[in-house]
Amino acid sequence: MARWEPGARERLVLAAVDLFSEQGYDETTVTQIAERAGVTKSTFFRHFPDKRELLVAGQETLSRLLAEGIAEAPADSGPLDAVAAGLARASEEMGPVNRELGPRLRAAVAASAELQERDALKSVGMAAAMAEALLARGVAVAPARLASEMGVLAFKQGFDRWSGSGRTDDDPLAGHALAALDELRAAAAAL
Repeated sequence: MARWEPGARERLVLAAVDLFSEQGYDETTVTQIAERAGVTKSTFFRHFPDKRELLVAGQETLSRLLAEGIAEAPADSGPLDAVAAGLARASEEMGPVNRELGPRLRAAVAASAELQERDALKSVGMAAAMAEALLARGVAVAPARLASEMGVLAFKQGFDRWSGSGRTDDDPLAGHALAALDELRAAAAAL
């Protein structure tokens, strides 16, 4: 097994998702994940504290990117326009590996109550980061929370469409996430 081969973190995530889908989350061991990824068990633990953390590995980065995009939005942007800037910023960082992982990740999460719980906590973290960024812009609490929840929903819907489209071209995630936000904005206006 290679000790310091590049891309170990990504290979570990892909190996884990595949194993979770094939044999279930509970039946998958850290040793199996490391072997499938072609790394040692100690390499696994350099990247992740345990197998639960594999599927939320990018949460902190995603939340940070969403918050940065909101903070960088023009000063006269309303809450949803600032959220759109956050979605665009985060989407810029999503590449082919993320797109390929989407359907496999959905299957793994759907098969495990524990992973569903971790996925829900990821959504809470994303919403909190966006709400905090909106509050820092002077948005009142209720609109900040509503806009951040809409942002989470738009990101998830956009990511599902993007990763489930089967296309491998340069079709960016941002277009899907922003279209989902526009749909949610129209639905909210119709209430």
